[in-house]
Amino acid sequence: MRSASLALYVLVLFSACQSAAVPEESGSKTAEAPYKSLLHSEDTLTYTTFRLTTDLSQLSDNQKEVIPLLIVAAQEMNGIFWQQSWGDREPLFARIEDPFARTYAEVNYGPWDRLNGNKPFLEGIGEKPAGANFYPADMTKEEFEAWDNPHKMSLYTLVRRDSSGLLTHIYFHNAYKKATARAADYLRQAANVTDNESLAFYLRSRAKALETDRYNASDIAWLNLEDNQLDIIIGPIETYEDQLFGYKAAHEAYVLVKDLEWSERLSHYKKLLPRLQQELPCDPKYKQDAIGGNAQLSAYDVIYYAGDCNSGSKTIAVNLPNDEELQQMHGTRRSQLKNAMRAKFDKILLPISEVLIREDQRKHITFDAFFGNTMFHEVAHGLGVKNTINGKGTVREALKEQASPLEEGKADILGLWMVTKLYEWGELDEGVVMDNYVTFLAGIFRSVRFGASSAHGKANMMRFNYFKEKGAFTRDEESGAYSVNFDAMNVAMTDLSSLILRLQGEGDYPGVVSLMEEKGMIDEPLQEDLDRIDAAGIPVDIVFEQGTEVLGLNN
Repeated sequence: MRSASLALYVLVLFSACQSAAVPEESGSKTAEAPYKSLLHSEDTLTYTTFRLTTDLSQLSDNQKEVIPLLIVAAQEMNGIFWQQSWGDREPLFARIEDPFARTYAEVNYGPWDRLNGNKPFLEGIGEKPAGANFYPADMTKEEFEAWDNPHKMSLYTLVRRDSSGLLTHIYFHNAYKKATARAADYLRQAANVTDNESLAFYLRSRAKALETDRYNASDIAWLNLEDNQLDIIIGPIETYEDQLFGYKAAHEAYVLVKDLEWSERLSHYKKLLPRLQQELPCDPKYKQDAIGGNAQLSAYDVIYYAGDCNSGSKTIAVNLPNDEELQQMHGTRRSQLKNAMRAKFDKILLPISEVLIREDQRKHITFDAFFGNTMFHEVAHGLGVKNTINGKGTVREALKEQASPLEEGKADILGLWMVTKLYEWGELDEGVVMDNYVTFLAGIFRSVRFGASSAHGKANMMRFNYFKEKGAFTRDEESGAYSVNFDAMNVAMTDLSSLILRLQGEGDYPGVVSLMEEKGMIDEPLQEDLDRIDAAGIPVDIVFEQGTEVLGLNN
């Protein structure tokens, strides 16, 4: 683990956690002796801090009254995610002697370092279970697959053992009943306060969803929001935490304020999505799914993160809902978290480029290119197919724990392909496509540092090695500086897009495993370059100073 000082993490503890009471569902992990830290506090920086704020002058008094209620609802997701990642938090904390390590456990929602391959940073802690705390620790894949239970693959169930030792399921709303009831109550309070009728309808619908684990109606209500400046994404959403099967969704929340000017700029691209789907670089059978008619592109300032999205590397864009049928019938919303994106660009990407990108190409590292690459990454999640073409079910079901890393790899590379097409069509005219290519290369070094425990980190390792084999970039042996070879990168980008779309369409699980095993690793030269980034004191990611006090809404 790398850090700057204990003082930094005292600040992090104040800002990043703010957890609600831990729900009543017990975890299986206990400790009898004090845990000693394996951390060292005089190495290089893992996290740097960033204050999550927005221009409150653009908001009405009514909106300022609603925000604190949305934040306290979001805070309930912290306690639930602790249960899903580890179990009961307080017994763990009571046995950690080092306050520095205790704070790092807050940042990671457990005793495993999410930016270092989920390695334990406390003595006496074993490896993190691939299924986190969604499944019994002693359950094998074979036992689960042989278990005849129609609820076992639900996004919203825990798997546990009954009194006879047999597998059984528990729905989230029962396992976390008190916490979900509190969150639902805060959402209803916010609905009663807001003067925006469509937002109130969504908040009440989402409150009901948290208490029943039936989310479709609230997802549709969310997609139908059009005149709201405030927003909250809350509930069990992404499946990254479940690295055993990728079936279980983890609880998280974002509280958002829409950037009206940037959102208007992005709305232009919505009409181009069907054409982009039609021209995907693959066999037509791998692009059979139609683009939903309600595809939305919006930009936001995020003012609060909680739960899954607040652990380890922080999300800077969101594409929801994940349900394949809802996407086809009602579309998606791609939300760009502009202030968090700016933080990662200024504090991480630019400094990395000063170390690893050849000097004459650094002029191509721009925030507009970073924003565009990130935005079209989210758009790309909606392209291709969500259901396999050969009866293997959805892509997620067929590819299991490999689905998330491959999907992130698809979104990254296909997003760059989309940017290239838009320049070719004259739909993008700010900057040049080389800006996006060089910024993309620098972005690989940023994201690969998330490590093998992250779907995004795995995707970047795979893409880096694929690009390396195809000559998409050159590394100067003397200086260690990288430069983009434009034509070769264009070819590699197209070929890799085609490969991933085929693997998804076929539901080719063995093929994806082979690809990840062959290319999803960090070789010695890349590790040396990553060590240079560490030696330069460049943080891996950010933690947030956030909440009503930071916003000045605590009175």
